[in-house]
Amino acid sequence: MPIEYLPIVFFLIALFYSSVGFGGGSSYLAILSLFLTDFYEIRSTALILNICVVTIGTIVFIKNRVFSFKMFWPFLILSVPFAYVGAQVRLSQKAFFLVLGSALILAGVFMLLRFVKQKLESKEFNNTKKLLLGGSIGLLSGISGIGGGIFLSPVLNLLKWANPRVVASLASVFILVNSLSGLVGLNMAGTFKLNQSLMLQLIVAVVLGGSLGSYLSNRKFNLKFLGVLTSILVLYVGLRLILLHGFGIKI
Repeated sequence: MPIEYLPIVFFLIALFYSSVGFGGGSSYLAILSLFLTDFYEIRSTALILNICVVTIGTIVFIKNRVFSFKMFWPFLILSVPFAYVGAQVRLSQKAFFLVLGSALILAGVFMLLRFVKQKLESKEFNNTKKLLLGGSIGLLSGISGIGGGIFLSPVLNLLKWANPRVVASLASVFILVNSLSGLVGLNMAGTFKLNQSLMLQLIVAVVLGGSLGSYLSNRKFNLKFLGVLTSILVLYVGLRLILLHGFGIKI
């Protein structure tokens, strides 16, 4: 696929992800890894796009009084500093793509689980569990450039911790604060790098897609088909990165 088509693809990704409270970082990273070779640029670009999309979603959730800071703050305490620390970790190119590939496979599995009906009993998270979950996802978020909501949201939904819209609002804010923290970490580490001409096109695409997705989410449109396709894409790219950078196998 020519790189000129990236804005269209990213528009569709932002459309789906924003409809469920995500930023799209996992898919941005997946696709960018097919076109770009500079992993600092890949990570920086994904964080910027994440911030653009979830800022829109966060505003919509707060405006509609879905988001609850009282329910959210324990997830935030460790996730923000850990995302900052993770973003400052200097990995070799091979190590980064192996970590990214593993994170993408995990993200793809979690995304698919979202569409599988589970019969688990509702679970109550104490603050210790919230702190540990938030901190571990925040660290992975900073290292890989994935906002983290794609891990947090399915876990909370599977455990029936709260209704899906509340969980989506928590995921949106979680991604926003961790992406901002990771961005600061990249700047401090001197590893923040962007292709400005491509970046502008992608920002326009994800802002349009994110705005439409946030609108559709509040109209309860079903974007399940697009979500399943996105999950499969993320799984494929994650596997491809591991085979290519870990074993030298191209698929």
